[in-house]
Amino acid sequence: MTRTRFRKDERGAALLETAITIPLILLICVGIFEFGRAYQTSQVLTNAAREGARIAILAGVSDADVRTTVRGYMASGRLPNAATADVNINRNVAMGSNSASQITVNYPFQFIVLNPVVRLVSPNSRTGQPLTMQAVALMRNES
Repeated sequence: MTRTRFRKDERGAALLETAITIPLILLICVGIFEFGRAYQTSQVLTNAAREGARIAILAGVSDADVRTTVRGYMASGRLPNAATADVNINRNVAMGSNSASQITVNYPFQFIVLNPVVRLVSPNSRTGQPLTMQAVALMRNES
């Protein structure tokens, strides 16, 4: 008889434990998804900066051509708002006895799900706020 009463009490405890753990498990799963997306975006930005640097070191290529190449690579990497990314070009960076071209790409990264899920757990948290990702590529200019 005591066992039956004990099991009924456990049902409430199990429900409470589930109510506490489900948001935490959801937060972990969403965090894995979002940081995977952030890493993929970082890789696309790095490769776009490299492609821009490869074009920038060639003679006769304008800054507009470099920006078009970088933004085109970002668009093919399926980054939203690739057309509005900030692309800075510096063709006179000292690199030993030679000069180099440096391409810097700044891209606003927006978390899709992380911020709303974190607010379920902690309403005043700033986790998941938008951030600016940056990629830099440096290549020696052709003589």
